Amino acid sequence: MISYEKFGLKEVINASGRMTILGVSKVSERVMEAQRFGGEHFFEMSELSSQTGRYLAKLLAVEDAQIVSSASAGIAQSVAALIGKGDVYHTYHPYSDRFNKREIVIPKGHNVDYGTPVEVMITLGGGEVVEAGYANMCSAEHIEQVITEKTAAILYIKSHHTVQKSMLSVEEAVAVAQKHQLPLIVDAAAEEDLFTYVKAGADLVIYSGAKAIEGPSAGLVVGKQQMIDWVRMQSKGIGRAMKIGKDNILGFTQAVEDYLKQGSENGEAMKERLIPFVAAINRIEGLSATVVQDGAGRDIYRGSVMVQGEKTARQVIEELKAENPAVYTREYQANVGIIEFDIRSVNQKEMEKIIQRLQAIMA
Repeated sequence: MISYEKFGLKEVINASGRMTILGVSKVSERVMEAQRFGGEHFFEMSELSSQTGRYLAKLLAVEDAQIVSSASAGIAQSVAALIGKGDVYHTYHPYSDRFNKREIVIPKGHNVDYGTPVEVMITLGGGEVVEAGYANMCSAEHIEQVITEKTAAILYIKSHHTVQKSMLSVEEAVAVAQKHQLPLIVDAAAEEDLFTYVKAGADLVIYSGAKAIEGPSAGLVVGKQQMIDWVRMQSKGIGRAMKIGKDNILGFTQAVEDYLKQGSENGEAMKERLIPFVAAINRIEGLSATVVQDGAGRDIYRGSVMVQGEKTARQVIEELKAENPAVYTREYQANVGIIEFDIRSVNQKEMEKIIQRLQAIMA
């Protein structure tokens, strides 16, 4: 019998969002059923990979798709694919000096740490990072300034982790890529729209399987047929160390199908659930709460709590984690006294527990 107690684990209330450190998200019964089918049967794995990819490509109106183990694996394998361009020798020797067109241009403000630095995944794929622009801005002209005969691709990271100020749009990046006949990779790991970036002209787009889509641990690379074929080749190269199991391939495929039919909780519904939550927090001395929208402009709303009492935001965060269940929050603004509560994975009972814990901590 599986339980928290069996392994000496604390229960977790996830008010931080779809975060890898907490297992990202919960999966539905339908996804579990698909995983169970995968776990209980055998397949020709190359066929399972290509056929599920083609099935998803039809659903997403793209040329082809490839399921990988994670969005991070998607970055590394996409970089390797665009350096090797289908060369079998490259698949087995991805870091060979025979391939010198390795530069991956990325806006400086996109080279962030999302749990690991973006540049680690680029390097793992055999790429050489070339930063364009500055920490607080990057224009199309800045991208063009660093393109050379050794440029293999342009990488654009669409994420709340990245710099938002004075940053070129995906559409502008597409225009630069097409002007210089270079492929554009868009890492849209946590994004909720599975159609926008391919329609905008990106050649490869990468999504996380367990974030907005709420599938099992997986990643998805969609885009141009030939480039997806090159990504698929990586299963015999660097992708071997990143392989995904048959159960998660089928579970993720079901999750995408369900996501396209049902969507996810919209911003209005989040705000409706947040109003009484924020009101209850405002009755706690030393705390002041409001409803705020996601910093990257997504249709996600959170409770933003300013800590004004004797304790610091950092102390409140640590005390929330210390008990059982451990309450995890978004800590990005703790240095300015703000804690954010993302309620997408929090039910009403858990919201009441959070309020009780805050009352005890502030008392």
